[in-house]
Amino acid sequence: MAGQKILIVDDDLDFCEATKLILESKAYKVNLAHDGKEGLEKIRSEEPDLVILDVMMPEMNGYDVCVIMKADPGLSSIPVILLTAVNQEMFKTSFTKEMGLMTEADDYIAKPVEPEDLVEAIEALLKGEE
Repeated sequence: MAGQKILIVDDDLDFCEATKLILESKAYKVNLAHDGKEGLEKIRSEEPDLVILDVMMPEMNGYDVCVIMKADPGLSSIPVILLTAVNQEMFKTSFTKEMGLMTEADDYIAKPVEPEDLVEAIEALLKGEE
């Protein structure tokens, strides 16, 4: 498990940095992208072992990134955790949890998330992958 690559794609810089520190303390190699378009580029170039993907982002939303990944035979096996505050923002956004489930994401976690819960979800997906 140690040394596996995780890409966090989220426009919340504080969340990215805090999550990166937590995951690096668990010996994961962590890279960051701050919008969907940059995230997709890094997914293609870095081939991470797992992607944590925010839904509400500039350039390209997380649902679209996930749909593109899951439709691409070279990327479809990479586990994706959709991580979003959609539940809290339900009345302010056109995104819904059902949309997330239709993307074929491997897990769907609402923000705010406890670090231990996120690490647990990551470890479960990465173990299932091997």
